[in-house]
Amino acid sequence: MSLFPIFVKLEGRLIVVIGGGAIAEAKIPGVLSAGARIRLVAPSITQQIAEWVRFGKIDWLPKEFACADLDGAFLVIAATSAPGVNEAVFREAEKRGILCNAVDDIQHCHFYYGAVVQRGDLQIAISTNGKSPALAQRLRQEFETQFGPEYEAWLQWLGSARDALRAQDPSSESTKKLLHELASRPVFEEFIRQAVPKPGRRGAA
Repeated sequence: MSLFPIFVKLEGRLIVVIGGGAIAEAKIPGVLSAGARIRLVAPSITQQIAEWVRFGKIDWLPKEFACADLDGAFLVIAATSAPGVNEAVFREAEKRGILCNAVDDIQHCHFYYGAVVQRGDLQIAISTNGKSPALAQRLRQEFETQFGPEYEAWLQWLGSARDALRAQDPSSESTKKLLHELASRPVFEEFIRQAVPKPGRRGAA
């Protein structure tokens, strides 16, 4: 089965997480950073999750999973170590037309987490369609070396340049051509040269 790659806006949407252990803890930060609301269902939770609850970042229901816990959910993450619970969550999500990810259980997933390289607004997501998460992780490590932290600043600069050019003449072919030139490797290399302080220049009058 082929997968459709997509980046989803979760700002303000309700994400239900079933499970309060280390598996759930690992999946929550990405959802929080996307601005989602989180309802977590679990009899007990880790210390880190408890911190998120204490600061109001997560709404915790201290109990076992019930079908009504998915009311109003945009998607659900089944993050327990109990296959039977994960399957029950998936089946209920199927009935309701809600997307579900059962962690490390490809038979009960509508979507998979990709291995992600993030540099500010730049995100590179890698998927192997569930065939080899280990390969996805290796590629992520290679891309993290290839696409260093400097890409965050460069992308901010590109975004500002795009806004300025499109404000002047948004539809012209010359503007589109210039935007492609600005995103080229030579311009990136020049940006890095300009951004990195030259040796011996620090503190010069």
